[in-house]
Parts: sequence; C-alpha cells; structure tokens
Amino acid sequence: MRIALLQCNPVVGDVVGNARRIREAVLRAAHDGADLCVTPELAICGYPPRDLLLRENFAQACWIALEELARQLADTGENGFAAPAVLVGTPVRNPHPVGNPVHNSAVLLEGGSVTVVSHKTLLPTYDVFDERRYFEPGKGCGRVVVAGKRVGVTICEDVWNDKHFWKSHRYYDTDPVADLMDGEVDILVNLSASPFSLGKQSVRERMLASLAVRHGVPVAYANQVGGNDDLVFAGKSVVFDAAGKLVARGQGFSEDVVLADPFAGTGTVQADDPAPEAQAWQALVLGTRDYVRKCGFSSVVLGLSGGIDSALTAAIAAEALGPENVLGVLMPSPFSSRGSVDDSLELASRLGIRTRTIPIEPMMHAFEDALAPVFQGRARDVTEENIQSRVRGNLLMAISNKLGAMLLTTGNKSELSVGYCTIYGDMAGGLAVISDVPKTLVWSISRWLNTQEGSERIPQVIIDKVPSAELRPDQKDSDSLPEYDVLDAILKAHVEGRQCRASLLAAGFAVQDVERVLHLVRISEFKRRQAPPGLKITDTAFGTGWRMPVAARVNLPEDTGQAEDAGQA
Repeated sequence: MRIALLQCNPVVGDVVGNARRIREAVLRAAHDGADLCVTPELAICGYPPRDLLLRENFAQACWIALEELARQLADTGENGFAAPAVLVGTPVRNPHPVGNPVHNSAVLLEGGSVTVVSHKTLLPTYDVFDERRYFEPGKGCGRVVVAGKRVGVTICEDVWNDKHFWKSHRYYDTDPVADLMDGEVDILVNLSASPFSLGKQSVRERMLASLAVRHGVPVAYANQVGGNDDLVFAGKSVVFDAAGKLVARGQGFSEDVVLADPFAGTGTVQADDPAPEAQAWQALVLGTRDYVRKCGFSSVVLGLSGGIDSALTAAIAAEALGPENVLGVLMPSPFSSRGSVDDSLELASRLGIRTRTIPIEPMMHAFEDALAPVFQGRARDVTEENIQSRVRGNLLMAISNKLGAMLLTTGNKSELSVGYCTIYGDMAGGLAVISDVPKTLVWSISRWLNTQEGSERIPQVIIDKVPSAELRPDQKDSDSLPEYDVLDAILKAHVEGRQCRASLLAAGFAVQDVERVLHLVRISEFKRRQAPPGLKITDTAFGTGWRMPVAARVNLPEDTGQAEDAGQA
C-alpha cells in the first residue's frame, strides 16, 4: 500500500484556495502511484481557525468545498489515471442538539463522494490549544478500508496519550489508539497540526515509533507546515513500519508530498538538523514569511540600532522576504555611539537591505520642551529614556503607514519577560519576530548563522558588543538586569518550568536575582498584553498560551510576603 502524506501550507479561512492546494497535491501523489492520501488536521480551513468556527456557515462552506473537490478528483479524464482515496481534515457539523456545534473530523473522498470517517476524541485545552471551546469530542476513532488495508484514523491529540510512553503525566483518562486497536487495524494514520517548538520533533518521532512497536502496525503521521499567526508548523511528516523503523520523513518547514509503502519499508527520509539554532532559524524565517504575506504585505520596515537583536531580526526578514523588501531605519540620538551607526550600515550592506537615517535629537528636544511645564521640579529619570523610544516608534509607524510595509519589532524574550522594553515605543509594530527567543539564544543563532555557507552576515563586532539600550551615557543592560546567562536560566525555569521562588533558590540562584526577576515578570504583564503577536518557538511563549492576569496582587505564602501591584511604566 502506497500512502502519500500531503504536507500542505494552508491559509486559515481560505477554504477555496486550500481545496485547490489539496487537489494539486493529490494529483501529484496520484502520478506517483499513491493508493491513499492523507492531509493534515483541518486542512480544508487551516489550523487554527479559532472563532471562525463559531460562524454559522463556516462548517457548511468547508463541506461544500469538499464535495466540489471530490467531484473534481472523480473526473480523471484529463489526467489519464484514477485519483486515490483521500482523507481530509475538516470541521463537520454536529447533528445533535446538545454539545458544541462542530466536530474536528476526518472525511474520506472517494469515487466522488464525501464520507465522515472519524471525529477527534481528545480535545486539548492546554498551552495554545482551546479546542473544547469549539468542538464536540468524538466517541472513538474511525476505520476505513482502502486498497484492501484496514486503516485506523486518528486526529492529532488522539495519539498523544499512550500510558506506556507518558508515564509521569497524562491529560486524559482514555487512550483512543488503544481502543482502536481492540478492533482489526492494519495501519494507523494521524491527521495532525502540531505546532513547532524546539526539541519537539525528536519526542514526536519516539512516541510514534513506540506506538508502532506496541501495536505491531505501521504508523503514518501527516503534519501541517507553515506559519499561522503566532504558531509555526514544521511539517516533517513521518511514516514508521510495524517494527518502529522510520521509513519516510517529509521536508522541514516546506510543503511536501511524502510517499511511502510502510508494508514494504520503502520511502525517503529527509535529513533534519537537530541543532536548536538551525531549527529556530528555519522556524523564524518561515513564520515571518507566512505572517507577512498571509496578512497581505510584501515588504517590512524595522529599526536598526547596531545591536544584536535588530541585526538578527533584519537577517531573518531578508531571508524570509528577500533583501529588496526590507528597509532598515537608523534613528541615532545624542547617546548613540558612532560604532552603532557604522555597524548598522555594515550589517545592511552585508544583508543587501535598504536603509534610511533619521536623527531624533530635534524631536527629543521638542518633546522635552512641550513637557517642561508638567515636569517642572522633577529630576530626569526613565521617563526621558522612554520618550526616545517612543519617538522612534512613531517614526517607524509613520514609515510603515506611508510605505505600506509591516513594522517588525526587534525585542527578545528576555526583555519582554522582565519589561525591559518601552510600550508604545520599541514594542510598536505588527510582528514581534524574536519575542520568544531568549537573549542567549539570539547570540547562539547569530554565531551559527555566520558559520553557514556564504559570507558572514552579521558583523562580529555586533555579536561581541556589550548589550546597551543607549538611552543614557555609558548605559549597559547589566545596570538593570542580571547577566543574560543568569537571567535566561531563571526565566526558563520560572516561565517555561513554572518554578516558584523556593525552587529557584534551591537550584542555587542568588536570592537578589530571583526576587528581582520574579518581581519584574509579575509587573510587566500589562506590557505583554499589549505587545504585537510573536512567533512561538519554545514550549511556553508570551502569546495565546500565556494567560496571566494583569490586575493581580501576587502574595503567596512561599513568597517574600510583599504584595505586587501591576506597574505602569
């Protein structure tokens, strides 16, 4: 049995366009002799469709598109060969009056007809997922016979609850795969839209291989690819034989049709560089490209400060969209070093992007003169520093408006965690490209990038530079924050690991660092709530999967006993 995994990059809501993409992939697979094609989860509408699912005609529009697709595939006269059976992910109306109005389903397109095969049983509600808001769970996975083989059909989360693999914690009492295997099944397929995060692919492959071995059947897993809002999908669809051997893997971060015969053990395994720097770079490039283009833009603008964050963001943008579609704006102040200006221009030259330079000193004076009567008798403080950032934000937004170019923000995860950023200033923009990239990883990716084929893209002087916001004389980030290796280690444990003060102290972090960082994380929530969408690449990002209150007073028994108010700076 030759199975083709249609690793598609859908546009959320573009039902007609997504049907066309599926059709093209099916015809390609048919030409290569596929017996069964499998799309990713909700491929007809794109994942995640979120509240589009609440529109009364959305599921019906998807069904109409599938019926038309089935008719087109049944008419094979112009192609000279019969189209294979196709399992497609789609929302399907719930016919019962009780429960949510739609199911997350897999349907079979064969012989011009559309047949519902399976409804997703396990509906995740953790991290970025909120599927119980929309979907009614199925009662069990379905089966279908194709090319003489009994195919068990599961959807994404349905395969993620094997008690033998997840021994420490499971989210659900039931295991749909185990229940499915109580019947007669020759092969297990899974339609998936599993978001990318660093290190996840290796876990996924071990889990799927374990399922194949445990149940003694091949496993085929079709994953979505592309960027949709804050989520990036890496593709890398896989097929395992009944012994748990990997016989096929699709390309990473690119559309693909993955053809394999798991019963004969034939297929192509695409190489996959597991280095976190390589994975993060590819995810950020794909996520930026898709977010900008799917939002209807073709070019971007960003501020170039001479620092490592704006340098990496510019390199990502140039790779994603082409250097001719990237404009870097230099906005030096009296506190900007000559080196920062020169370094930005050298970076732009290496990347091949255009630049504009707009000194901001006259605007700084204009703001300060206008505010002088209000500020009379008060000393200079961070307020004047924030004015510089907000001047720059206004200039960049004006350029974005006038040129029709999306503004990219350049702040990293470390800064966003502790509020070391200016709301309505450097946080202004349409996409926060590296907002889920810790500062230490920013450096690592930049060093890795310079080792790849071609010339050194980021000048070494930028990588080696002591981090500074350059908003006052001789300013360094370490004046306000712990050194970044310490800060990032605390943040990873606290933000991603959810570790509390006591656990951090037990791990050996200095009490003053822990209390300072936890205080800053708590009072910066209001800023993160107003930040632009950012591309998720870690297990926990400040986006749809982070749901902390803003107006909160955190005063737990294990804490210092000091209640914290939400700050407004």
